[in-house]
Amino acid sequence: MKHILVILPAYNEGLNIARTVRDIRAQLPRVDVLVVNDGSMDDTAAEARAAGARLLELPFNVGIGAAVQAGFQYAAAKDYHIVLRNDGDGQHAPENNLELLDRLEAHAVDVVIGSRFISARGDYGTPRLRRLGSGILARLLSAIIGQRVTDPTSGCSAYNRKAIQLLARSYPHDYPEPEAIVILHRGGLRQMEVPVKMIPRRHGQSSITPVRSVYYMIKVILAILINLLRRKPQAQPARD
Repeated sequence: MKHILVILPAYNEGLNIARTVRDIRAQLPRVDVLVVNDGSMDDTAAEARAAGARLLELPFNVGIGAAVQAGFQYAAAKDYHIVLRNDGDGQHAPENNLELLDRLEAHAVDVVIGSRFISARGDYGTPRLRRLGSGILARLLSAIIGQRVTDPTSGCSAYNRKAIQLLARSYPHDYPEPEAIVILHRGGLRQMEVPVKMIPRRHGQSSITPVRSVYYMIKVILAILINLLRRKPQAQPARD
């Protein structure tokens, strides 16, 4: 098995993180799991350590984008071959990672993104307003990158060395998943989607309310359009 790192950004996921780590390790016992503790005020850090994860402690809450970029920077510094990104709340079925790895190897792409919307079995019930906003973003991104995008806010994905190096340097902080799709495309990297399965979170609630979904959609569209005006990111050749 290649040198693989699973990045789990987590904020106040003390009730979910240990089981999430254990479930991932049960499927992929030889990978390293890095929990990026984004200034949690609960026992996320202690639970992650107890479950056997590596821990990257951020001094205060910086947000999901900066937390994920910190994980990519860690992966680049430690020379990992592949990064798998899941969420710390345990909503990504751990068996998804096997499919992501298989597709990354078999299809000669740089990034594989898991979509809950390709298969009817993938989505456990995204609220209608969020689904509508996701659809609008998906159509915009599809037009920009010239290929079909179905799940622009997916946090379940796999990256090779070339993508790791690019995202360690250039990763959006405010609206990371949709903007990252544009950054990867403009950097010349190849992407594809595969169907994945989502499961309901066991503890806690999502911070994205219906009102926030509308606000998010408007701001992320503006951020994507502004991103197109910036200088293209440069992907460095991956080392063997």
